[in-house]
Amino acid sequence: MDIWANLALGWSQAVSLANLAYCLAGVGLGTLVGVLPGLGPVATVAMLLPLTYALDPASALILLAGIYYGAQYGGSTAAILVNIPGEASAVVTCLDGHRLARQGRAGAALGIAALGSFIAGCFSTMLIAAFAEPLTQVAFAFGAREYFSLMILGLTGAVVLASGSLIKAVGMIFVGVLLGLIGMDVQSGALRYVFGLDELMDGIDFVPISMGIYGLAEIARNLEAADRSAAAPSSVGRLLPNKEEWKASAGPIARGTLIGSFLGILPGGGALLSSFASYTLEKKLAGAKANPPFGEGNIRGVAGPESANNAGAQTSFIPMLTLGIPSNAVMALMIGAMMLHDITPGPQVMSSNPELFWGLIVSMWLGNAFLLVLNLPLIGVWVRLLRVPYRLLYPAILLFCAVGVYSVNNSVFDIWLMMGFGVLGWIFAKLGCECAPLLLGFLLGPMLEENFRRALLLSRGDLLTFVESPVSAGLLIASLLLLLIVTVPAIRSGREKAFAEDD
Repeated sequence: MDIWANLALGWSQAVSLANLAYCLAGVGLGTLVGVLPGLGPVATVAMLLPLTYALDPASALILLAGIYYGAQYGGSTAAILVNIPGEASAVVTCLDGHRLARQGRAGAALGIAALGSFIAGCFSTMLIAAFAEPLTQVAFAFGAREYFSLMILGLTGAVVLASGSLIKAVGMIFVGVLLGLIGMDVQSGALRYVFGLDELMDGIDFVPISMGIYGLAEIARNLEAADRSAAAPSSVGRLLPNKEEWKASAGPIARGTLIGSFLGILPGGGALLSSFASYTLEKKLAGAKANPPFGEGNIRGVAGPESANNAGAQTSFIPMLTLGIPSNAVMALMIGAMMLHDITPGPQVMSSNPELFWGLIVSMWLGNAFLLVLNLPLIGVWVRLLRVPYRLLYPAILLFCAVGVYSVNNSVFDIWLMMGFGVLGWIFAKLGCECAPLLLGFLLGPMLEENFRRALLLSRGDLLTFVESPVSAGLLIASLLLLLIVTVPAIRSGREKAFAEDD
C-alpha cells in the first residue's frame, strides 16, 4: 500500500466527528496546559491516561498527542507575556520574547511563534508519513538481539540527554528497570519483589507510577515555589508580523524546523533539546552584528526555537510508532496508553492497526491547523488565565489524580501507590534527579529482559550473539560512542551549561 492510500485511510479515520472533537479538545487543553505555568504536558497526559481507557484507541492517542504538541504552542504565550515558561521547551523563548513584549511588540512575537510552529508542525508530520513505513519494514527484520541492542541505545540516549548528573541519570534508569521487574516472571512463573503483597503479583501498573511521579510531585514542587501568577499586559498590540519581521524570521523558521525534525527522533531528545540547539545556532550565525542583540528583543530568538520545539515534539512520535521505543517521557506515556488498550507497541502496529497508525498521523495536520486558528484569537483569554494563582488550581488537580487512578482498576491500593510515588518523585526532584529516565527504564526494562533472555536461549547462552549480528553490534557501538562523547570535557561542560540555563 503506497503512502497516498495510507494517508487516505488515515484521513477517513481522523475526520470522523468523534476524532475531530478529541483532536480539538486535545490541542485546546494542551494550549491551556502550556499557558498555565506549573503543570506541563507530562503531568497532564499522566493525569488523563485513566480517562482514555473508556475511549477508542485511536481517539485516545489523538487526544493525548494533541495535548503534547498543543502544549508546545501554549508554552510560548506565558514565556512572551509574563516571562514565565509555561512549558520547559519555552525557556529560551523568554530571553527575546518577553523583551519584545516589553517593547510593545508582544503581538508580533506571538504571531511569529504561532506561524513558525504551524509550519514546523506540518513539515515534521510529513516526515513521519514519509519515513514511518520504511522504518517499520526495517524493524520487522529485527530479532531478539537487535531489539535488545536498540533498547540499550534508547536508554543510553535517555541518560546522555537527561538534565543533571550522568551518574544520577544512570541510577534512575536502574531504578526504573527494577520497578519494571516487580511481579510474576512470565517465563518461570516465579514471584519477584512482591514482599507478600497480592496486589503486586501482576506488577506495578503504569498509571499510578506516572501520575505519582509527575502529577503529585509536580503539585508539591509548585506549592513550594512562590506564587507564580504574574501581571500580564492588558494589550498585546498587532498580532501579525510585518514584512521586515517575516523576512528576518524566515531563515530561523526553516533552520529550526530542520533541527527539531532531526533531534526529535533521537532517544531522549524532543522539544527541549531542539529549542536550545536552534537558539544557539541562530545566535552564532548572527554573531556580534545582530541588531538588536540576542536577549534584547531579537525576533529570530523567538522564530527559531519555537519552530524547533514543535518540529521536535512531532518527530519524537517516529521511534514510538515504528519501533515501540519512547524517545521522551510523553512518548513513554503514549506507549502506556497503547498498553491500556491491549496494543503491543512496535512495528506490528502499522500492519495490525493501520487505521490507528495513519489516523494519528493525519490528526496531527488537523491539530496544527486547529492550533493556528485557536491561538491567535484566544490571546486575550490566555492573558486573563495567567492571572489565576496556582494555589486555586491544585486542589482540583489533586482530586482529578485520585479519581483517575482509582477508575482504572477500582483499587484503593493504586491510590496508595500513586501517593508513594508522588513522595518519591518529590525526593528525586530535591536530589536533582530527573524522572524521565526512570519512566523509560520502567517501560523498556521488561522488554529489555525478555529480548535478552530470548536471544540467549536461541544462542544457547553465547553472549557473543549480540556482536555477531552487524545491526546489533552497530547499535551497541553507537551506545558506547554516545557515552564516550558526552564524557569529553568540552561537551560535558556545554551540556551542563545548557541544562543549567533550563533550570
